[in-house]
Amino acid sequence: QVQLVESGGGLVQAGGSLRLSCAASGRIFSIYAKGWFRQAPGKEREFVAAINWRGDSTYYADSVKGRFAISRDNAKNTVSLQMDNLKPEDTAVYYCAAARTLGSDYFRRDEYDYWGQGTQVTVSS
Repeated sequence: QVQLVESGGGLVQAGGSLRLSCAASGRIFSIYAKGWFRQAPGKEREFVAAINWRGDSTYYADSVKGRFAISRDNAKNTVSLQMDNLKPEDTAVYYCAAARTLGSDYFRRDEYDYWGQGTQVTVSS
């Protein structure tokens, strides 16, 4: 069983930065692909970013490309999301997810096997 716990959310002004972290338990977590999704009020959960288990392939939603960066530290069982130049439309609950395998459908929620509880990110204008 893999458990994921997100941290680092909060309130920030537009143009500011936040760094989200996701800590995982489970000894084989390091070989799982990781992703970040977000869900704004009244909207469906959407893909934000993903990284393969080696950390040498990353994927981003067009809406965050160039502003967000996903990274991982397998030795520490963590995955991070650096968010820069935040916009009010980035306001959402952000979820960390893990997938046993990750192919071309990395943006689909049903590709992921484990989910965290989420952390709130609020960007004020």
